[in-house]
Amino acid sequence: MSETMNPTTDDFASMFEAAIEASPMQEGKVVSGLVTGIEKDVVIVDVGLKTEGRIDAREFFTPGEDTMPKVGDSVDIYLERIENALGQAVLSRDKARREEAWVKMHKFFEKEEPVNGEIVGRVKGGFTVDLGGINAFLPGSQVDIRPVRDIGPLMGQTQPFMILKMDRSRGNIVVSRRAILEESRAEQRAELVGQLKEGETRDGVVKNITDYGAFVDLGGIDGLLHVTDMSWRRVSHPSQVLNVGDTVQVKIIRINPETQRISLGMKQLQEDPWNAAAAKYTPGTRHTGTVTNIADYGAFIELEEGVEGLVHVSEMSWTKKNVHPGKIVSTSQQIEVEVLDVDQEKRRISLGIKQVQSNPWDDFSDRFPLGSTVTGEVRSITEFGLFIGLDGEIDGMAHLSDLSWDKSGEEALKDYNKGDTVEAKILEVDIEKERISLGIKQLTKDEAPAGAAGANRGATVTCTVVNVQQAGLDVTFGEENDVKAFIRKGDLSRERSEQRPERFAVGDKVDAMITRANRARNDYQLSIKALEIAEEKEAVEQYGSADSGASLGDILGAALKGDN
Repeated sequence: MSETMNPTTDDFASMFEAAIEASPMQEGKVVSGLVTGIEKDVVIVDVGLKTEGRIDAREFFTPGEDTMPKVGDSVDIYLERIENALGQAVLSRDKARREEAWVKMHKFFEKEEPVNGEIVGRVKGGFTVDLGGINAFLPGSQVDIRPVRDIGPLMGQTQPFMILKMDRSRGNIVVSRRAILEESRAEQRAELVGQLKEGETRDGVVKNITDYGAFVDLGGIDGLLHVTDMSWRRVSHPSQVLNVGDTVQVKIIRINPETQRISLGMKQLQEDPWNAAAAKYTPGTRHTGTVTNIADYGAFIELEEGVEGLVHVSEMSWTKKNVHPGKIVSTSQQIEVEVLDVDQEKRRISLGIKQVQSNPWDDFSDRFPLGSTVTGEVRSITEFGLFIGLDGEIDGMAHLSDLSWDKSGEEALKDYNKGDTVEAKILEVDIEKERISLGIKQLTKDEAPAGAAGANRGATVTCTVVNVQQAGLDVTFGEENDVKAFIRKGDLSRERSEQRPERFAVGDKVDAMITRANRARNDYQLSIKALEIAEEKEAVEQYGSADSGASLGDILGAALKGDN
């Protein structure tokens, strides 16, 4: 009981702290106070503490408004300290106003509603906005939809802002003016889009030009006029057709209700020239056009505005092969062409330049019939012959086999150099394939034996033994026995025991197969063995098989009986 009646110092401290916690008067809070007096520069406010607080009168002043309180007025005050070193309450009207503003801003932030403010200053990366007692940061990218060069007209103007971010602990608020403009623009755009219809024609003003088209203002809403929809003719860049500020008539091609994007067209207001192209540009007709573009594979020719055709590189010249089209025609050149083919669906016309010129292959064929002798320069040497330049800028080819009677093609080829002037005889002219076959050896008489004609590899000939050697037999064949040949020892018979040259005598006649024939060198080799093998194979195919059990004598006997 005595302890209760006589509390200690610690008890007093605990009781004081409990009373403070129960009291609405807490430091760092906004409390209601009563104005008890106004002096020259000070407003005296009673907030229910043992002493009154004194606040600088300037904290109550708001520019342009009569906000000074009167004695007896109730005001909201921020309680900084209940008691300072002098025993006075430390109060602030400015901080109370900021606290009120934070609470108010938080409500706007939660409801995603705009709040009015003024741009009052410039800071690094943006601007300072006064939201009625509390400052916020406006990033430079959030001032407008498009970059703003001069911020002056927007300074000090009361206007709405959207709160993007709030951090009470750091005292940071980030706002955006752009979000308000975009929302307003979206509402306005939706309203304007609802007034437009696909297929209708409108006037607009060119606002911006890009590489792929132009943006046209239709009266508060922009539409895209793509470069491919500006004209039926080829347009490389929109600036060839339009300039910023031009008033143009456009047709609304498409409206996307989801993205609210509008596609416009100018060429759609004109008749499609391709509607009459198929009837006008029929295959075989000739027209004059302008070269508009040159590619590796050919050149594009404009026949009329909106109608282009392609001359493939293969249809440019009769004689110039594997040449870039730019070396034959040039851009903007007027040129005559012939229509080769028309595809109405794919909007393609195939044209030819060489078709309007005389065919040098026809001219050459008329001037130089088969058997004529021509003179030309060796333009190139390949592994299979010579290419010789002829009249009309065309080439003829002399094959290896037509270079010499007495030399092989490879050896004869070594006798020629690029640039040499040579004579040749025309052996064949193929106009469709654009080929001319020439022969050089045909200019001289063939000195090979007459009997060599038809002596090809695999042929069977009857020959006469003219000499017996240890290595084989020297023989001759042909109608006049003027073709010399040789039969090796190993080719005298199938049977090894019969491969003896001494079995034969000079003057004997034997049948043999030609196994090697080089007419240019007059070099022939024969084989009795090869002929026997071929005859046996033929007999087996006609009268038996290798596994039938019949002997070769049986088969040959059957063959002889069949002949009888």
